Amino acid sequence: MTALSSVEHDPECLLCRAEHVTTWHFEDRECWVADCLVCATPMIVWRAHGLPNAEEQARLLRHLERVAAERYGEDGYWIDAVRRRIPDHWHAHARPAGGFFDPASELFGRF
Repeated sequence: MTALSSVEHDPECLLCRAEHVTTWHFEDRECWVADCLVCATPMIVWRAHGLPNAEEQARLLRHLERVAAERYGEDGYWIDAVRRRIPDHWHAHARPAGGFFDPASELFGRF
């Protein structure tokens, strides 16, 4: 892995732990895509703790885009790469067009 800043694993990091607490859509040796516990949108997580370079990030996002296209179809989606709660471990969400939370989330339509 050629990262800007990464360590193999941080046992204190929720994303490094990668617990299967929601539906998982994809995983390989570099990343996984699962529904976010907070917003219920598909999110991709790089397995290395840190931040990938731009080329790796683009490649990783293609996995998320495949899941998002299947989930949101013609309604569309947008990629939210802002790391709000866990800023030091790269991840991104695919959010429904015009929204923040997935329609399956209890928070959908509240904000």
